[in-house]
Amino acid sequence: MKSRATIHREFELARVDDRIYSAFIEHMGRAIYGGIYEPTHPTANEHGFRADVLHLVRELKIPLIRYPGGNFVSAYKWEDGIGPKDQRPVRLDLAWRSKETNQVGINEFASWAKEADIEMMLAVNLGTRGIEEARNFVEYCNHPKGSFWSDLRRSHGAEQPYDVGMWCLGNEMDGPWQIGHMEAKEYGRLADETSKAIKAFNKDIETVVCGSSNDQMKTYPEWERVVLQECYENVEYISLHKYFGNSRHDSLNFFSKIDETGRYIQTVAGIIDYVKAEKRAKNDVYICFDEWNVWYHNREQDHENVQNWDWPEAPALLEEDYNLEDALFVGGLLNEFIRRSDRVKIACIAQLVNVISPIRTLDGGPAWAATIYYPYQFASLYGRGTAMNVAVAGPTYDTEIAHDVNYLDISAVLSADENELTIFAINRSLEDEMEINVSLLGFERCQLLDHRVMGGNSKDARTSNTANEPNRIVPKQGGGLVVEEGILKGNLKPFSYNLIRITV
Repeated sequence: MKSRATIHREFELARVDDRIYSAFIEHMGRAIYGGIYEPTHPTANEHGFRADVLHLVRELKIPLIRYPGGNFVSAYKWEDGIGPKDQRPVRLDLAWRSKETNQVGINEFASWAKEADIEMMLAVNLGTRGIEEARNFVEYCNHPKGSFWSDLRRSHGAEQPYDVGMWCLGNEMDGPWQIGHMEAKEYGRLADETSKAIKAFNKDIETVVCGSSNDQMKTYPEWERVVLQECYENVEYISLHKYFGNSRHDSLNFFSKIDETGRYIQTVAGIIDYVKAEKRAKNDVYICFDEWNVWYHNREQDHENVQNWDWPEAPALLEEDYNLEDALFVGGLLNEFIRRSDRVKIACIAQLVNVISPIRTLDGGPAWAATIYYPYQFASLYGRGTAMNVAVAGPTYDTEIAHDVNYLDISAVLSADENELTIFAINRSLEDEMEINVSLLGFERCQLLDHRVMGGNSKDARTSNTANEPNRIVPKQGGGLVVEEGILKGNLKPFSYNLIRITV
């Protein structure tokens, strides 16, 4: 199998916004309690946060994190999580049928985010609450002092404001499962008024309005059009969500869902352009893909458990054992975000710890990196700069989801200092090595700096990392690639993810 590609120095797509390597964490399952926060754990610091988890999080260099939900936020009272811990109420979370102790609230989470060196993107409850509660939340977080809510924050030990610059206007309001679900026009009006109230604190605050929960919703894409017609001039981003599965164990069909996601992004981008033109608006609205991941291994069982259990605290929920195939998929989806970086400016892997996540823990035990941790890490570390146009010519395949799907999934990013070109390449073939020939036109003095490989054998497709064997599937040093006379050439192993760094 042979594939050719061309990358020309003059053919740039867009600057990659660092925030496409962001994350999401919700009060759900063991994401917070037993995930980032476990005061009795041997590694816990003075604030109760697990140091082993913090180490793995820091290694990802995450720029932004969305909090506290998710479905959870649509019935959340943020005031429950402030003040003395022994006075905080225990609430029943209707979204995930569990108890919320509120031992971690905004101040504790802000402390954790600071330790992790991550900026916060907070979500307000527009399900059971509205403008007033959102306004108060912003005042509590962002106003320096001299007002009721800001002085209350200071009395809780947080003297300096958090200066949260991004706010999500609810969550998945198109979904009938959502507490406080609304019709598009109704939600668009509320989002518009809430955004205006939030921006009254600071005109530089950015807001994210809810788009479709996925591209299979009956209301998609009409939802996007109606919502944006109500609030276009007062928001900066519209959110998209999508989760992926391979219950049929058909890898090629699974990988083609990345192409389907590209169409999803393209469609919503077209609606944004239409509404902008219709309104004669001067501002631009971009896409915030703030929930995405593989989720199917335990999905049916998890939904059944939620319906049957009796309000437990921090139950094990959505704890996917990610395998090699999932890692290749995650790498490919990140490639798609890079290729669509002119429209996608923020993307949040959902979620960060234990719940459909790249980081796993045992209560009282170790933390380890799931297979999907590594392509996410590599993209975050080396995918910052300018996305380059990559022209590909090679073998393709057809599935029920997409036609002419390339066996070679590839993206390229030129670093901000223009000294390094990073190529993320996936050979989707189950059995065949791929001979590649990538012309690097307009780049001078090209030298291969590094080549890392995950996979190489589709027989390992269902292999996962575990607490006892955390290094079953990890990146290894690659071989067989060279750069000669401005051409990257050699072979990619079958069923493999490849990080290729070239000095230029």
